[in-house]
Amino acid sequence: MIYVVLILLAALIAAPVVIERTRPQMGPKARRAAPGKFATLSLGVVHYDWLGPIRGPVCVCVHGLTTSSYVWGGLARGLAAMGFRVLIFDHYGRGYSDRPKGAHDDAFYLTEVEELLAYEGIDEDITLIGYSMGGAIATLYAAAHPEQIRQLILLAPAGMTQVRTQLGKFVMKTPIIGDWMMLASLPYQMRKGLKAEEPLPKQVENIGDKQRAELKWRGFVPAVLASLRGVLGRTQKAEHQIIHRAGIPVLAIWGREDTVIPLSSIGLLAEWSRHANQEVIDGATHALPYTHSDEVAQIIRDNPPRI
Repeated sequence: MIYVVLILLAALIAAPVVIERTRPQMGPKARRAAPGKFATLSLGVVHYDWLGPIRGPVCVCVHGLTTSSYVWGGLARGLAAMGFRVLIFDHYGRGYSDRPKGAHDDAFYLTEVEELLAYEGIDEDITLIGYSMGGAIATLYAAAHPEQIRQLILLAPAGMTQVRTQLGKFVMKTPIIGDWMMLASLPYQMRKGLKAEEPLPKQVENIGDKQRAELKWRGFVPAVLASLRGVLGRTQKAEHQIIHRAGIPVLAIWGREDTVIPLSSIGLLAEWSRHANQEVIDGATHALPYTHSDEVAQIIRDNPPRI
């Protein structure tokens, strides 16, 4: 009997790892149905697309931790109506992009954005929009290239405060065991969160299905963990102070009902970047780019950069 128990226990422990290794890999076959284009950069293939008019000021949109470029579907319409040429892309580890291994730290994401913009020959001033983790990445880029930023727009940005449970801290700090726990728990937690979001109005068609589909690809969960341990592993006071001293116009938009990024972050951003313009959307959660796309677009329209 003890042997049966041990075998069952071993199977239970092995299951998350086996499931991950048997998931399909992102590659040419899966990309046949993808809209847009692909760039082969130093760390792999990145999927991207241009939306809006052929000519106009460039707006680069940087998505968050567990979404892909589809998250911009609603907001991009409003940005295009303002005359922007909108560049969207999938981070490594998400969507139709490759899943390189290793640390997903500041240097990793700076390289990703720098190489994609260079690949597309973008050397003019840009409006840079970052959502959640994308807000942290956009902040990194703006601090590293202040001369290129016309306006920095942050939607419920990460990089302010870190709210983690003791279990979450253990996962972040503990190799192997933490990796296993992430493989075992993230799919359930994501599906649970998406179920809770179902009653919310959406301005991106079938976005819940698209988010769930991320889970089927090998490398997605490890990429999320690598980002949590990397670019999301610290706050960005120094970068925001650089942006403030450079005089870059900053617009931050928050959701009143956001339970992921606390509204106390408003005070921190005001302290680090005194001239930042901040707006709060009543009734919006952390999903504000795709539940309140029109409101976000209107705030952006009403707050052009003061240069």
